[in-house]
Amino acid sequence: MKNIYLIVFVFSIIFTSCEFDEGFEEMNVDPTKAAAIDVNNKFASAFLRTSGGRYENWRTSLIYSSQIIQHMSSTATYWTGNFYTLNQGYSTSLFDRAYPEQVKEIEDIIYQLTEEGVTGTQMGVAKIWRSFIYHRLTDLYGDIPYSQAGKGYIEGVLKPAYDAQQDIYLSMLADIESGIGMLGADTMGGSDLIFQGSVDKWKKFGNSLMLRLAMRLTKADAATAQAWAQKAISGGTMTSNDDIAYIQHTLGPAGINKNGHGEVFTADGNMRMSKLFIEFLQGGNDPRLPILAARRSDGSTDPANLQGMPNGLTSGALEAKYGTKSDVYAEPNRTVLGGEDTAMVFQTYAEVELLKAEAATRGWSSGDAETHYNNGVKAAMQMLSMLYPNAAAISDAEAEAYLAANPYDASKAMEMIHTQYWAATFLNEYEAFANWRRTGFPTLQPFGGEDVYPGNETNGEIPRRMIWPNSEASTNPENYEAAVSRQGPNTLTTRVWWDKP
Repeated sequence: MKNIYLIVFVFSIIFTSCEFDEGFEEMNVDPTKAAAIDVNNKFASAFLRTSGGRYENWRTSLIYSSQIIQHMSSTATYWTGNFYTLNQGYSTSLFDRAYPEQVKEIEDIIYQLTEEGVTGTQMGVAKIWRSFIYHRLTDLYGDIPYSQAGKGYIEGVLKPAYDAQQDIYLSMLADIESGIGMLGADTMGGSDLIFQGSVDKWKKFGNSLMLRLAMRLTKADAATAQAWAQKAISGGTMTSNDDIAYIQHTLGPAGINKNGHGEVFTADGNMRMSKLFIEFLQGGNDPRLPILAARRSDGSTDPANLQGMPNGLTSGALEAKYGTKSDVYAEPNRTVLGGEDTAMVFQTYAEVELLKAEAATRGWSSGDAETHYNNGVKAAMQMLSMLYPNAAAISDAEAEAYLAANPYDASKAMEMIHTQYWAATFLNEYEAFANWRRTGFPTLQPFGGEDVYPGNETNGEIPRRMIWPNSEASTNPENYEAAVSRQGPNTLTTRVWWDKP
């Protein structure tokens, strides 16, 4: 294991020169030089780049997504997602980092494998992971450079076109299916930081990711969503918490091995747990509450001491309205969640079971919706001690007592399924934001009302996307304008293709 991280450290130095560039013209490494590097070592770097560093996890994940989705709150006005204000650099941070790092690396991997005639497990994993990278980007931004992205040196494309999100989704689904079919007996071994060389787990993840993408299309193209969801379920999705897709980060060697969220917890003490989230956990007597939250003032995890902060208020407005200061409110439990060596989660068995509950509710599978729902809730509770060593284990008896006290109600199926999905995706904020936009659950109230923050960018509406970098209008103008013409204005309230009212 130490050798793996040493390899990654070496490659973090190699790729330092492409940390961040302004335009696509400088976002590619000459593949004739990179081809001398063993492709397995490139995979290790690509996985860690996708997990992300402090930069994008602080800005797009926590400052924007976690606040909009009301997992967290903050009175600090630079936490712009909490006030519906626009900081372009924060909103564009995943776009800015993904293209010169994640995208460039995965496209280079696929190019090298193609040149070497590799069609087995390595190419299968590359196709699945490529779809994972792009799906997060398109979910956040809508139309994005896709078919021509990362191909500056490979094909001489310096100003890539923005593909329509509908086309991107159909391509990603097809690539996942193709990738699953390529997975064979050969294994990637230690460079596989996700599943440690388990081809069986990659197959399950591929089908689980296919299910996630399929269900994203329920409002945009229900027939396509149903067909792909059925294909994913029949192909075999995750079957337990042992199948969760995540990276276990480490404190060193220096470079890109640390958990980006953990680095934010180290640097910033302004985040608090949202009032909506705490009240949901308290209302059901949820055993996750003392694991996920702690009082800022004294570290208490006693549920009776945990109070969530209302969203959308500065410290002055909070004190004027409620007579309280920010330190009385609960924050994410740093002892459990805040380490720089904690796991970064990409998809969980709990999410998959909840999506299968939705599919069953829609009549798209023969499974029982209540059984899948119960499996998902229980898995979401019990995965915490597996992912976070300092988390108390939630027993079968505790999980079953929660389900008995908060029983599944088929008449409220979608609300219950996706409110639990929201709870299960805490700290997987990109996914929480995307699934809320698709389903409308949990029911979020826009921040403010009479207290709406002056200068907000949305007229008090909940944001629906992140914005493209304004620099694209000058560096890639024709393609940028085509995307605006097709999708709509480059604002926080423009809906992406699958996000239907």
